[in-house]
Amino acid sequence: MEPLSLPPLAALRAFEAAARHGSFTKAGEELGMTQAAVSYQIRALEDRVGAPLFARRPRQVSLTETGRRFAPTVRDAFERIAAAYAEARGVEEGKFTISTAQTFASHWLVDNLDTFQARHPALIVRLEATQRVADFQSEDVDVAIRGGHGPWPGLERHLLLEANFTPMLSPSLAASIGGIKTPADLLRLPLLDPHDPWWRLWFEPLGLSVEASLKVPSAKLGAQGLVARAAMAGRGVAMLTPALYRSELAHGLLIQPFERICTDGLGYWLVYPEGRRNAPKIRAFRDWILKAVAEQMGAPEESSLRSGDDETKARHQTA
Repeated sequence: MEPLSLPPLAALRAFEAAARHGSFTKAGEELGMTQAAVSYQIRALEDRVGAPLFARRPRQVSLTETGRRFAPTVRDAFERIAAAYAEARGVEEGKFTISTAQTFASHWLVDNLDTFQARHPALIVRLEATQRVADFQSEDVDVAIRGGHGPWPGLERHLLLEANFTPMLSPSLAASIGGIKTPADLLRLPLLDPHDPWWRLWFEPLGLSVEASLKVPSAKLGAQGLVARAAMAGRGVAMLTPALYRSELAHGLLIQPFERICTDGLGYWLVYPEGRRNAPKIRAFRDWILKAVAEQMGAPEESSLRSGDDETKARHQTA
């Protein structure tokens, strides 16, 4: 077998760090090198590649087209090496960062994460609840929980929970019109985020239209957790994922007047780079959360686990 043709490891490390930080100086700080040493290593790598990897400007560097194509592959290679090394050592230690959709965080993860932490005390677990999609190439994030359809190129994904939906409201709001007896009664009340396509999907098969509600001025709340809070405050009817509001339903803060539950294929997914699938800490978290969610909420439907070839854009913000 022919030996592999590889550039110097030091040059690759300097390039990967500089590409991630967008700075030779910050790369040097991370690697314990001077800015000049980082620049030297990258020049050496560019000589071997035969093309510039960075465009150099006063106090600023940016990846060239060649650099942008090269950086993800180098990053992935280092992640695979790190994962293989950790697996060989059997190590579960260090910082473990989870970037998660806000609604899933507040309605399930924060109530259960201590169980995972107790089982893995060597890990320093850090939670980032945000609507922003984490960038694994540039951010210090181990795993993410995303709302959407997927697939996401280069990422492993596991369906945690199908984001199905049904109307919910506060008992006091329902009582204000003498109770909710038919779906048409809901249209006598304000609909929260009425332009959300979930409203049409739920009502139109019943022969009901939400057009009148669309003409009423309404603030767009976006995140499902905010819509739920407005519903509990009696501001209107919310279209929510019932599995995430079991406590609110049990305590009478919300009611679900009808059993009819719809879905458009959206879900909450655990995702992480393909090259990290065997990292001990990621494997430990994956095994724990898939089992814990299934035990508490039921396993996702088999049909929901199918992966398409093309990414479908989410029509509803599940974060």
